[in-house]
Amino acid sequence: MEFNEILERRRAINFFDPSQDVPDDLLRTVLAEAAMAPSSFNLQPWKVKVVRAPERKAALRAVAWDQPKITEAPVVLIVLGDRDGWKEGNPTLEGHFKHNLKPEQRDWFLNATKTLYGDTSDASLAFAAKNAGLFAMSFMFAAAARGLDTHPMDGFDREAVRKEFAIPDNYWIPMLIAVGHRTPDLQVHPKAWRQSVDDMILE
Repeated sequence: MEFNEILERRRAINFFDPSQDVPDDLLRTVLAEAAMAPSSFNLQPWKVKVVRAPERKAALRAVAWDQPKITEAPVVLIVLGDRDGWKEGNPTLEGHFKHNLKPEQRDWFLNATKTLYGDTSDASLAFAAKNAGLFAMSFMFAAAARGLDTHPMDGFDREAVRKEFAIPDNYWIPMLIAVGHRTPDLQVHPKAWRQSVDDMILE
């Protein structure tokens, strides 16, 4: 699929066909492709909780504005951004350092990440949310390229989701993503208005 086709196919689908599953191997392939997204200092401070079981989707729906697509889609991802992903000892940071950097770079690297992302709580939150967003968008493009449909969701009680799914406090929850196949013969409206390039450029 050409990228312009992926851009066009990727829509926020509200109606999923519950009879069409997303096999685990396909989901894992899309997650691996999404992980090619860029991230700050290659720290990759993202995780996902994969919600498949009907009773767990029902529990999620109960704290997510009762959105039907949560129980209709075969899979829902809880996207997480690690506010501590810049800290020494974080497994992803240490993995990046082990595979990509030299020992003599360690002090500089840790000082740089702390200065940029650990100076304030706002900086740590922005770090987590920004990078999880990059990952999430890559996931939705990769899913579209493989014939899957998605819908990113803001409508949920963040702290209720945290409690229900035992999510540690260091993770920000920027969004949920429903994953599956749109209902057969679903009429999808043209994409909504987008600002022009001239509107986007702030003089």
